[in-house]
Amino acid sequence: MSKYYLKAPYQPKGDQPKAITKLVDGVNSGREYQTLLGATGTGKTFTIANVIAKTGRPALVLAHNKTLAAQLCNELREFFPNNAVEYFISYYDYYQPEAYVPVSDTYIAKTSSINEEIDMLRHSATRSLFKRDDVIVVASISCIYGLGIPSEYLKASVKFKVGNEINLRKSLRELVANQYFRNDFDIGRGKFRVKGDVLEIGPAYDDRLVRIELFGDEIEAIRYVDPITGEILDSLNCISIYPAKHFVTPKERLVTAIDDIQKELKEQLDFFNKEGKLLEAQRLEQRTKYDLEMLREVGYCNGVENYARHLSGREAGSPPECLIDYFPKDWLLVIDESHVTCSQLLAMYNGDQSRKKVLIEHGFRLPSAADNRPLKSQEFWNKANQTVFISATPGNWELEISSGAIIEQVIRPTGVLDPLVEVRPTKGQVEDLLDEIRERSRKKQRVLITTLTKRMAEDLTDYLSENDVRVRYLHSEIHSIERIEIIQDLRMGEYDVLVGVNLLREGLDLPEVSLVVILDADKEGFLRAERSLIQTIGRAARHIEGKALLYADNFTDSMKKAIEETERRRAIQESYNQQNNIVPMPAGKKANNSILSFLELSRRVQKDGIDNDLVEIAGNVVDEFKFNNNSELAIENLPQLIDELETKMKKSAKDLDFENAAKLRDKIHQLRKKLIR
Repeated sequence: MSKYYLKAPYQPKGDQPKAITKLVDGVNSGREYQTLLGATGTGKTFTIANVIAKTGRPALVLAHNKTLAAQLCNELREFFPNNAVEYFISYYDYYQPEAYVPVSDTYIAKTSSINEEIDMLRHSATRSLFKRDDVIVVASISCIYGLGIPSEYLKASVKFKVGNEINLRKSLRELVANQYFRNDFDIGRGKFRVKGDVLEIGPAYDDRLVRIELFGDEIEAIRYVDPITGEILDSLNCISIYPAKHFVTPKERLVTAIDDIQKELKEQLDFFNKEGKLLEAQRLEQRTKYDLEMLREVGYCNGVENYARHLSGREAGSPPECLIDYFPKDWLLVIDESHVTCSQLLAMYNGDQSRKKVLIEHGFRLPSAADNRPLKSQEFWNKANQTVFISATPGNWELEISSGAIIEQVIRPTGVLDPLVEVRPTKGQVEDLLDEIRERSRKKQRVLITTLTKRMAEDLTDYLSENDVRVRYLHSEIHSIERIEIIQDLRMGEYDVLVGVNLLREGLDLPEVSLVVILDADKEGFLRAERSLIQTIGRAARHIEGKALLYADNFTDSMKKAIEETERRRAIQESYNQQNNIVPMPAGKKANNSILSFLELSRRVQKDGIDNDLVEIAGNVVDEFKFNNNSELAIENLPQLIDELETKMKKSAKDLDFENAAKLRDKIHQLRKKLIR
């Protein structure tokens, strides 16, 4: 019996029931690959949620970017409120990999900024996979990078149970071995402190503290407590504290690894000396010996991942353990926007190896550093279990390996048709576009515009702004969380037009958008290929008045195929609506695509011990924020609330009211955590 409980205010409609039945039958019969060819807005996520619920398998849902992963995670959390829906993406806010440029003799050291909240979510995902069998992990491509050895991670956990006797010193040593640090003043994630007969631990996967209360050597109580207020949130009978980092190496394995690294170092030094590369030999010897000393003393060093093959005991060239290895054997892989995601899987390895090859050749790393890498495409598929590809435009490879198991989902439950497509000449296109935008703005509708280059997007944004158009620009340099905020602002009506280059195609759920504009539609290339055009046109497929404008002077094959496919789907949808007397209705979907709705935050006020005046401040600052059973406090308003609180905090500090400023600072910290979570 499935352990998933699917909660939805509607039942499958259109061709969703047929798609669900076929996919479930395929999974249960052991079919390796299936493809759901679903048009934009047909409820593919709801279909997959039903498949997961009916098959009862732990699932990995793979998305090609963080924004789409956040949207999927939020939707699945709404469908499965009682199950574990986890979020696993790269935890770097900023990442500059280690590199060397031989032409200019420039060495670039690795620099990075780790997002602690995302790191916590990653640990939460792996912990859930150990403790539960009703887990859905929504992940980005970062899940194919090395993540330690699951068996060692599980074995290293420190267990506590009420009534058991413990050796406190031994338990503290075990926590230190698992990369926890003692700090008796500033407790938090990855830290612990001891006060008399009380041991408090900040697990790496939770924003609550675990308090172990002792009576002599006996565990008297285990509790969850709020790290700020100290309020008791829950009492437990037993708990396992998992390591603070995924890379855990037992002491005996570390000794062997150090010996192996020394042997490899000697072999590589002999090679460099034989080749007359004395500078490279000196570099390598100096760096590696320093790292070895750090490993001996503290069990860790900067760049320890470059010794992952030795530390895990893997053979040279063997694939690293990654998130997939934390799943049980009977799991389901779902790849969203597969035509993009599968290509990313293929490309990750080659880019990583070209950089590492240069570092190794010039003495910055041992040859074994090349084994600290993402999975090769074939290695990923060897590890993968049964797979369901999802896309409005599946790639040729997915269609080929899913031959005989391609399920088409074209009918929208709302009855909305694919957008009308109109091709217009480029002469006078900006003035014509301005008229179209003003017409949509009067109707309180939104517009997406896609250009070929970043410079064109910037210039167009400036021009529209000068003509009193409320417009924003979305580009690749904007932080992931800020991208979500920009999209939410568009949906909430803070502005009417969003201009971008390559970020307005797959997966964005924007029911308020009635017009999609594609400039230079006749310039053949990746951004104007058939699949790209279909995906971009599909951004207007959730609105009753959906329309796509293609500005072009020529009619390319890609344009012809994209328009023909759109018209084919529209004909099927029209026929279905006529046969079933369906009148198209707007989706009515609330503007809430972030990871956590504020309704969930209000529930956590009691569950997690968040101080109650947080709710009071929220109500005072933003009038529409209401905590009751009949309305939701939308998370897209959180940035506004944070700005208001920061203004109050700065004013309090200026007035020398530091106590109130400190309280406001803590509340801002809480809100920022919930924004990402």
